[in-house]
Amino acid sequence: MRLFFWLLALMAAAIGIAVTARFNPGNVVLFYPPYRIDLSLNFFVVLELLAFAVLYVALRALRATMKMPGRVAAYRQQKRERDGNKGLRDALKALFEGRFGHAEKAALRAADLPENAGVAALIGARAAHRMQQHARRDSWLARIQDDNGMKTARLMTATELLVDDHKPEAALEAVRELNASGTRHIHALQWSLKAQQQAKNWPEVLRLVRSLDKHKALHPALSARLRELAYDDLLSDKSHDTESIRRVWASIPGADRIKPYIACRAATALNARGLHNDARQVAEEALAANWDERVVRAYREAAAPAGSAALLAQIEHCERWMQARPTEPELALTLGSLCLKQKLWGKAQRYLEQALSDADGPQMVREAHLKLAQLHEALQQPEEAANHYRQCALATIL
Repeated sequence: MRLFFWLLALMAAAIGIAVTARFNPGNVVLFYPPYRIDLSLNFFVVLELLAFAVLYVALRALRATMKMPGRVAAYRQQKRERDGNKGLRDALKALFEGRFGHAEKAALRAADLPENAGVAALIGARAAHRMQQHARRDSWLARIQDDNGMKTARLMTATELLVDDHKPEAALEAVRELNASGTRHIHALQWSLKAQQQAKNWPEVLRLVRSLDKHKALHPALSARLRELAYDDLLSDKSHDTESIRRVWASIPGADRIKPYIACRAATALNARGLHNDARQVAEEALAANWDERVVRAYREAAAPAGSAALLAQIEHCERWMQARPTEPELALTLGSLCLKQKLWGKAQRYLEQALSDADGPQMVREAHLKLAQLHEALQQPEEAANHYRQCALATIL
């Protein structure tokens, strides 16, 4: 419809011009001595319009010619941006698809665009790392300029890749540089934790675990296991003397002290340094909160001297526990061993035989036979003692 109205308007204009020109008797005379040119007014108007059209076209052509270098440069820049952005998209897609060779090649194309150079270098570094090309990975990371806001991304990526490559020292150096820049966020703490764990820097692991637990950034099972590993290493350090091992134990929070694994390691460490009173206290507190056979075993190893009030107190504790757990073999073996040390022969034989009948492992069988052999020796019963020694030897061989 719009085209129809345009045609109608043009036809009306043409008719109007034709009618007007027909009744226009005017002339135009141009003098340029000795020349004279006579033109009708209509023809002169047509010439003026043609001249204007030619001049307009010429000026437009001149202007377009002058703008041509800029337009060519703009076209090339747009093409570079299109190619660079396409390369970046292809690199990301290939990286997520696991096609790391294609990802690195696409990252090279994307890096031609300065705006994409930093992100493309990160993609290239990750792709090279997945292909175990560590030299190329480091080369990609070295390309990243810190002055364009890519420092944090570079350091986080370097930390992650170095931890994955089991290079904790280099990863921790990147973490220190990241911390020096004032950047402290949860993901950085998580990778720092992994690096410290690989470096076996357990005091720092404990600090990071506590910090991440405050932000609920660690699974409870993982947090508990890392605490166990850290405390195990700290308590197993053979360089500790009696005072230093007590200081280490005092530094452990109360909620962690009653956990069976940690209490068992602490009681073992205290027993190794002759601190049996401390070991018994540790085991009793842990067993009151959480029953565990490993802690019972450590409690047995922390037996007080024969005839002492502490040994009688241990026996009383074990008898109360036996009332609640009458079929517990480790507890029966412990109670029998304590009674044997106190020379309560009848109780010792009864509990040791119960432990032997309920034993759930060769180690317990060997220990029960050994204790029974010692009991029969003390009772001047050599045949029974010899029989238990033989059974102990057979259990050791098997």
